[in-house]
Amino acid sequence: MIRFRHLSVALLGALAIAPAAFAQDSNFDSTNDGKRFAVVGGFAVSEPTSDPTIAGASTQFDGGTAATLSASWYFHENFAVEAWGAADKFDHRVRDANNYKIGSVESQPYALSAQYHFGNSEQIVRPFLGLGYYESNFDNETPEPTGPLAGQRIGVETAKGAMATAGLDVTLSPSWFARADLRYLHGDSDVKVSGDKVGNAKLNPVVVGLGLGVRF
Repeated sequence: MIRFRHLSVALLGALAIAPAAFAQDSNFDSTNDGKRFAVVGGFAVSEPTSDPTIAGASTQFDGGTAATLSASWYFHENFAVEAWGAADKFDHRVRDANNYKIGSVESQPYALSAQYHFGNSEQIVRPFLGLGYYESNFDNETPEPTGPLAGQRIGVETAKGAMATAGLDVTLSPSWFARADLRYLHGDSDVKVSGDKVGNAKLNPVVVGLGLGVRF
């Protein structure tokens, strides 16, 4: 949770300096025109915003961290199509209402979205918004040996749904830029115990990330 707050503060800080950066746009000499592709590698924190009920009991999924990777095609100066995903898996501890750990699960989301980038390629700071579709695979569902689900086979189905994105690119050179973004993944998946559905994991996570990108 602490790292989630730190990344959130970093994103808000970047947004706060945007007006000053825009004021310097006229003095910036950019050669970004004609560069239609971008790749971004980064680090993100995924924090569920909803607590699911499993087998009639309230549970809490802790947030996790993972490396991320995205590739974008700018078919217009302001419009891009982005493929984004976790390069590693987010590890979530699952707790009950008494804060007792009852298991763990790993998630790995990936998404395809369309984005609108404000301004033009000569600006130092360019905010963007996006909307798309995501899926998140769950695996390594492991109950605690002494928990209420000990000895049972747990399964969490793939989550699917809409993804909304808000972010900010800060130009470092004609080819390199820094990125801060926030993604909201809206969707749910069935939870099964020994093959029987016992609940619905509607996590709706917020994923906050920082990264370094290159355009070419």
